[in-house]
Amino acid sequence: LSAEQGSDVFAALQTVCSEVILALNGSRSNSSNADATDRLLGVMRQIQEHGRAVEPLITGFTAVYHHFDLDAQTPGNGYRTLVKVVLSCVTHILQKARYIASNCSGAFFRMDHNMAEMEAYCSALCQLRALLYLAQILLHDNAHGQLYSQEEGGLKDRFVQEYISMHKACFYGRCLGFQFSPSLRPFLQTAVISMVSFGENYKKKQTGLGIAALSFFTSGKYMVDPELRGTEFERITQNLDTQFWKTFWNLTETELLSSLTRIASTVVQVNVILIIPAVNLNLPLASDPSLSVSVNPPVAHWGPGPVKVRLISHTLRQGQDSAELLALSHPEGPQLSLPGGFSRQTAPLSPGLLIHFHGGGFVAQTSKSHENYLKSWSKELNVPVLSVDYSLAPEAPFPRALEECFYAYCWALKNCHLLGSTAERVCLVGESAGGNLCITVSMRAMSHGVRVPDGIVAAYPATLLTTDASPSRLLTLIDPLLPLSVLYKCIDAYAGDCQSLQPAQQIDTLAALGQDTVKLLTNFTQGATNWFQNLLEPKAAAAASSSTIPSDAPSPSKSHSVEKPRVVQEYPENFQPLRSRCLVDMHTPCTPLMKNPFVSPLLAPDSLLKGLPPVHIVASALDALLDDSVMFAKKLRNMNQPVTLTVVEDLPHGFLSLVQLSKETQEASDICVKRIREVFQLEEQPADQRQQGLS
Repeated sequence: LSAEQGSDVFAALQTVCSEVILALNGSRSNSSNADATDRLLGVMRQIQEHGRAVEPLITGFTAVYHHFDLDAQTPGNGYRTLVKVVLSCVTHILQKARYIASNCSGAFFRMDHNMAEMEAYCSALCQLRALLYLAQILLHDNAHGQLYSQEEGGLKDRFVQEYISMHKACFYGRCLGFQFSPSLRPFLQTAVISMVSFGENYKKKQTGLGIAALSFFTSGKYMVDPELRGTEFERITQNLDTQFWKTFWNLTETELLSSLTRIASTVVQVNVILIIPAVNLNLPLASDPSLSVSVNPPVAHWGPGPVKVRLISHTLRQGQDSAELLALSHPEGPQLSLPGGFSRQTAPLSPGLLIHFHGGGFVAQTSKSHENYLKSWSKELNVPVLSVDYSLAPEAPFPRALEECFYAYCWALKNCHLLGSTAERVCLVGESAGGNLCITVSMRAMSHGVRVPDGIVAAYPATLLTTDASPSRLLTLIDPLLPLSVLYKCIDAYAGDCQSLQPAQQIDTLAALGQDTVKLLTNFTQGATNWFQNLLEPKAAAAASSSTIPSDAPSPSKSHSVEKPRVVQEYPENFQPLRSRCLVDMHTPCTPLMKNPFVSPLLAPDSLLKGLPPVHIVASALDALLDDSVMFAKKLRNMNQPVTLTVVEDLPHGFLSLVQLSKETQEASDICVKRIREVFQLEEQPADQRQQGLS
């Protein structure tokens, strides 16, 4: 974005707002809803005021944000993202304002609806303006090129207080997902409505699937009332405990839902759960294979225990049907699958082995939730995939997951012949929490003298599990998939400082559905009645959410070595962001473990990172953890360690789990596959063959 382009956008905003005001005044005498017309006039004037204040802030950040990129070929950091999000919000306002200016005098123009839409985006612009002021503080306080504020008592404490008190509901209601690709907005709306409905029924004494079934009938009111949906989502994200998020995220683990997604997934010949016994392993010493090193099974918190993994292979290979491997298979897990049309002849061992660590904030999900893209990857890459179902926090905090993943990695190296591979080339792949584990498992391999993998592909990894603020983490105020309160709950659980540990709920199966059906039918009549009642009842207009915002606009400064926007320690005079009615005393994680290099590899000394294999990071520009990726890539680059960073646009955190929903998420998955190919030293597959493999 050039300064001229930014100036054009804000000039257009002022012009279009003036056109709306003129059109509304012209049609006022014919309007049957004078109150809504007056409110909309006030909203348009507020938007003009915000536009005048925000423009110089955007100009200031645009002048300097390139200093925080990894390099000129890889534009991406939290300051860029904040500018992108603000301009996306302004673009939406422009589109809606042009419609109002052209249609407000028409007989079929819905004044109440358009007023509510514009009011929501005005609120969003007000809150984004506040985030820009906070980002200014970061820019001033941090060293050149540094994205994180790690000083005690810095912005991180201020941001927590702002997060607690700032209004967020507009970002979960009418403005939900405005910053993301349009193809993903229906999914985001479904996810938020499901979460809010699920949260409403969460405290009732039922299994997770029963809550989900009952929630279907309470979701109607959240479909027709975006303001109610936003307010309830804000309440849920700030008040419900870690166990709620575990239960909700694990709905994808139920047999009912996983079987539905399995219908559209790639068919594979091998998909089996294995239980690796807890025994000592002897592996060759990487520096001298004539010597060996002993690797103990995981022991943290409750002593030695087995590790559960899932083996996926598109083709049945040597060793995968051996008695030795089948003896490790879990009786409840899916067995070797040989659908019609597949050859039952075993293929030779693959030279490559893909080892995967799933995401889920260290607290939720297993490999089952990630089967879809792992199956397609196994087919595209023609390699077996071993995905580790590590123990989850808060019941199993650090370092249990790391120990289990490292042990599974070592076991796979020693027993690769059973997995259908010679392990000539081994690639670790993980997303989010799994990306963290890919890096820390490799660090642990180096410290133990075990062979390191040939490469790491980490999608949107969490490399800094502290509460430090960064410009991209300011996005947790508006992100429906990774709010700050949820991020903190995950950090708290993994760091072992959970405020309340509750026993883990078992994942529901189809048997649970039968129990829940009785409860569901009992409430069917009342639930359906409530749904239609909410659908038919007109919604009362919401009260005005804020007073007129003054037009004080800070001007950008021309500073010394690096130009920076004007410093503000507080908001400008007479400006305050909108405040929430849903306040909570949010617990901020604070333990020494958060700075352990095997928890936060971004803080690891160079000696622990020197010798890592090539690291390929695939991040999203709109992810709150973007700065984790940028700063970790910078750290490795400064050490002359091989590293690549690819920043995809318009996608949220967790985009690999959404690979079947849009062309953009599929393209992001293809980037990951391309990086894995580089690790395996495979030639790029032609596009037509790739599409054929996905069909």
